[in-house]
Amino acid sequence: MNSYQSSPGTRFLFVTAAFVIVVAGMKSAESILVPFLLSMFIAVIAAPPMFWLKDRGLPTGLALLLVLASIVIAITLIAILVGTSINDFSKDLPLYQQRIKEDFTGLIHLLDRFGFTLPDQLLLDSFDPGAIMGLAAALLTSLSGLLTNAFFILLTATFILLEASSFPTKLRSLFDDPESSISQFSKLTENIKRYLAMKSVVSLFTGIIIATWLAIIGVEYPILWGLLAFLFNYVPNIGSIIAAVPAIMIALVQSGIGLATSALIGYLVVNVIVGNVIEPKVMGRSLGLSTLVVFLSLVFWGWVLGPVGMLLSVPLTMVVKIALESYDQTHWIAVLMGPESEVEKTPTEKAS
Repeated sequence: MNSYQSSPGTRFLFVTAAFVIVVAGMKSAESILVPFLLSMFIAVIAAPPMFWLKDRGLPTGLALLLVLASIVIAITLIAILVGTSINDFSKDLPLYQQRIKEDFTGLIHLLDRFGFTLPDQLLLDSFDPGAIMGLAAALLTSLSGLLTNAFFILLTATFILLEASSFPTKLRSLFDDPESSISQFSKLTENIKRYLAMKSVVSLFTGIIIATWLAIIGVEYPILWGLLAFLFNYVPNIGSIIAAVPAIMIALVQSGIGLATSALIGYLVVNVIVGNVIEPKVMGRSLGLSTLVVFLSLVFWGWVLGPVGMLLSVPLTMVVKIALESYDQTHWIAVLMGPESEVEKTPTEKAS
């Protein structure tokens, strides 16, 4: 019986079955799980300033109140600035999609004149460029819908923050070797908090610069595209491309190739500076993911949790990776999830 239970094939089947059951449960509980994950996300970001205020002598209740008040003000400003733009953009969306399709058809006919014969209807049926605008609208609309759950999300985040200081005490009562367990748990939470806090600051900077640039050159709905750049900056490697496509399409439809080129140059400059200069210096490269893992996490979490899952895909995968690399038994999985630059050098390379 023991040899049966210890069989690698049996363990694999049990782990796979458990994974499928957990994923099915998460997908069924999407409406509950998404607000809870957002609450966790807010709590992790809000915890450092709250503890900083406590270290300066403020009572826990007052420190929590100040942090939550700042979050409420920020959410209110976003709702005011973005709410009207989302409604206007949603109303104009069919017009934009139609004009993009017409421009795409015109490009196919232009190529046909130069001898590149393409089946235009087949291409339009298999690839609809206007669908990208629909995806952006669906994402923004889902975020707007989450604002209706803002009270529940903030209330849950409040309780999480209130319980945060008591976690070490509870862990001491659970484990036989509490100091070792608390040390691993502290390392895990500190890495997650550092990653999310630094990534949020960098993403905010990216969104502000993108929105300012698009407003200067005259692209419609610059605040929406800045918000999209902020959100998708949490998705490395491919997030900036996803965020840039709708804005560049709007610029192309609005005023032609000149405005679209200006928008493209702005995105390239900002993302090169942020991705290659600012982000490596601020965050380092120790918490990276391979491009394949980023793409698969985007597809997986987007399927399980919807559009919001796409935005939370990399933070959620980063949590899994940090948790895996915190334990010797699972460190190898974290190495496989990371980029090639994280792979340790072989003894031969180290000696040389």
